[in-house]
Amino acid sequence: MKKIKGFEKGMGIGGWLTNYKRFNVLPLDKRLELTIGDMEHFDEYITEWDVKNIKEMGLDHIRLGFDQIVLEEAPCVYRKHIFELLARFVSWCEKYDLGVVLNLHKAIGNYCDIEEEVSLFDSEELLSRFINLWLELEKAFHYKPNVMFELLNEVRDIDPEKWNKLAKRTIDALRKVNRDRKIIIGSTCWGNTFKLKDLKVFDDENVIYTFHMYDPSEFTHQRGVLHWTKLYYNRKLTYPCDDIERYRDYYRVVFNREDAYSHIEKMDIEYLRELMIPVFEWVDAHPDKILWCGEFGTIRHADLNSRENYMNDVIKLLKERDIPYSVWNYLSTPNDGNRFSLVDDDTRKILSERMLRIINGDVE
Repeated sequence: MKKIKGFEKGMGIGGWLTNYKRFNVLPLDKRLELTIGDMEHFDEYITEWDVKNIKEMGLDHIRLGFDQIVLEEAPCVYRKHIFELLARFVSWCEKYDLGVVLNLHKAIGNYCDIEEEVSLFDSEELLSRFINLWLELEKAFHYKPNVMFELLNEVRDIDPEKWNKLAKRTIDALRKVNRDRKIIIGSTCWGNTFKLKDLKVFDDENVIYTFHMYDPSEFTHQRGVLHWTKLYYNRKLTYPCDDIERYRDYYRVVFNREDAYSHIEKMDIEYLRELMIPVFEWVDAHPDKILWCGEFGTIRHADLNSRENYMNDVIKLLKERDIPYSVWNYLSTPNDGNRFSLVDDDTRKILSERMLRIINGDVE
């Protein structure tokens, strides 16, 4: 598979310009507002030290998530201060020789963890604002070839053609001003592997494709507060697991289903390999394209050894097909409903030496 030098193993940063609040708790009329506390958080949360820290971990790029409301003060009116923060962050990455993926984590009308009254894909106004935001970012980073644009994180479960159409409109608009900008697009249904087949493939060598890997979610998101099924089941799960009944029981209790996992005897790498078949098929079908796993990980309160085991097996499978990746994620605030962070909250040091080796590709 085609690759880009310096784009092999990365770290995602959430909790700074995205996931800084638990949006599903906020009243509808407050979700699109920023407060003085938000602005203070943006100014303080991530510093040059953190970028240096990620570089010293051995990683080669950073995926930075941001929300549209953080950059956009009003329709097509942009916050100069936030753009300055982004520029400063990019300069830090340049200083430490790190690539940058600017990822629109939550667009107005496509929040991955809450459903909004008006969908991005059903409003021409929101579609135009989406494209204009990316054009504004291109204007800001036009002379920064180390910056990649990931158009939209975890598109909801919509008609794939609606997303393909918006992706094409945005790519076409960006190509009018920069033919060489590396642009990343993922599939619908929150970037799930089985939706890769529905993603439009462009005749453009500078378009990169991405997917997310969080299956089995009953393990990776266990006891999470943003997913009612995990909250309801409220049970600890380990990985790998010889007692597959613990996983089957999740479907019995939550969905009254008896057929789940009927064909497997244990939760291990071979089952993960089965889940990755759509990814491997896509790679085989498109050897001249770049496919990147932009997110995978486990919720913070899962057993550390199980977290390490899961990360090890996912990276091992990715490396079998030479697929670059970015782990999720560096640090997350207490307000982040799904805390997947890999560093200590206070010291910001990696949680274990084994985890450090694994995310660097030294798999077992």
